[in-house]
Amino acid sequence: MPQFPKPLLDKARRTAAEYSAGADRPLGAYLGGIALYSSATTALGLLARSQQRSLPTPTPFEVVLLAAATHKFTRLVTKESITSAIRAPFTEYQGVSGPAELHEEVRGDGVRHAIGELVTCPFCMAQWTATSFTYGLIFAPRATRLVAMALAAVAGSDFLQLGYTWAQHQATK
Repeated sequence: MPQFPKPLLDKARRTAAEYSAGADRPLGAYLGGIALYSSATTALGLLARSQQRSLPTPTPFEVVLLAAATHKFTRLVTKESITSAIRAPFTEYQGVSGPAELHEEVRGDGVRHAIGELVTCPFCMAQWTATSFTYGLIFAPRATRLVAMALAAVAGSDFLQLGYTWAQHQATK
């Protein structure tokens, strides 16, 4: 593990303490997440370049498809009951938050807390998901489109289910 000069380490700790104002903000773990994301995207970009893969030119349809798939995948990972076992080491069950969705609170500190925030926040997870779909279009475009279409179909179905339930409720008022 690299050794950082003590004055630099002390300054980083002071900055973190001033920033967090007493709240549990694991800035070091967030920095690790940024480093992981940046390293992975850089490595994949370099791999694509070394293999002389051309960058895709997504159509407007594909952008909408990937947006819907990203939405559905992030909700699946961060909110649905079926994936709660994946989130359990980083969260605590609080109750139901909507149809087929749970409300969970992040637990732990440091890396555990940062991962908990990532796996419970659809907005945070969307960046990682959209990036995965983007690289999927470079390395496995047909498979990526197929998975995206399935997720988009489920997202569309979710909205139809909610709309149907709302219409039923309106009809019985």
